[in-house]
Amino acid sequence: MEQENHELLLPLIDEENICLPLPINVVSKYWNIELPMAEAIETAKKYSGFDGSILIEGIESAERHGLTCKIVHSSLSELKKIIDSGIPPIVILPGIPEITQHASIITGYNNEEKTILHYIQKGNQKGEQQEGAIPQDIFDKEWSEEGRLLIILAPSDILSSVKLENDSSNKSNRLCFVSERLNILKNSTESLDSLKQAIELDPNNPTTLHLLGSMLNEQNSSECIKFYEKCLEINNRSYLTYNGLGNFYLKINQFEKAENYYTKAIEIDPKRSAKIYKNRAYLREKQNKNSNAKEDLKSYLKYFPQASDRGIIEQAIREL
Repeated sequence: MEQENHELLLPLIDEENICLPLPINVVSKYWNIELPMAEAIETAKKYSGFDGSILIEGIESAERHGLTCKIVHSSLSELKKIIDSGIPPIVILPGIPEITQHASIITGYNNEEKTILHYIQKGNQKGEQQEGAIPQDIFDKEWSEEGRLLIILAPSDILSSVKLENDSSNKSNRLCFVSERLNILKNSTESLDSLKQAIELDPNNPTTLHLLGSMLNEQNSSECIKFYEKCLEINNRSYLTYNGLGNFYLKINQFEKAENYYTKAIEIDPKRSAKIYKNRAYLREKQNKNSNAKEDLKSYLKYFPQASDRGIIEQAIREL
């Protein structure tokens, strides 16, 4: 029996810029649209010192050059439908340790092997597209940490033929991306306003609830708790929300609560952040749980071997 092919062939590109992230550039070229790098380089000057990607800049560039975008909360079955309609979706996944999140292009899936295929750019000599196959259940677990966020970029006639499960969250999600850009530019009032608009459009959007919690947490406002808690009611796998609650309770010296939330985050994804172990070690030591604190410091060094404070941490491990 011939195996069905659920793979899209994407162009091989390694050019990127913080304002023209690789996934946006690749998907645009897949639709035969060339986004000007010079424009992205010029825009990037506003963000000097920032080393992440500003997805909304790339999205807006793609829209200026004829593509349409939707940002929705999705599902595994919908992701497959989108691929089968010839559109390469971009998903938001947990970042590589200490990077909060990253965007990844899904190029296909294999039902027999139960894998999801990612676009991986490797500078190989033959110029072949590299694919990373991830077991479907692992992919879905990781994706669920980010509320299964999905970005679709396509010509409007193709996009309008795809019926999405959660189309109503598109405007709200987009305001979240706009808010993140404003936050990077240090326009915190406008950033907060964008999130308030987003929550009015969709009061149950876990992405908005988490970001509102985070902004209020940065301002040391206990208001953050209710937004974080509501986010967890909707997405109880939001690693960053558990971590945010842990950070807030740590700041106000409620060590037991902080420890509980850090532990929940670690249960969801033990490898996602090394720093969370250092934070939990600190508050465990404060509660005289020295052997637990010692284990946490060892985990911190295990997941972050190049830590600049390695010497101090090794000393602390010896003393505990």
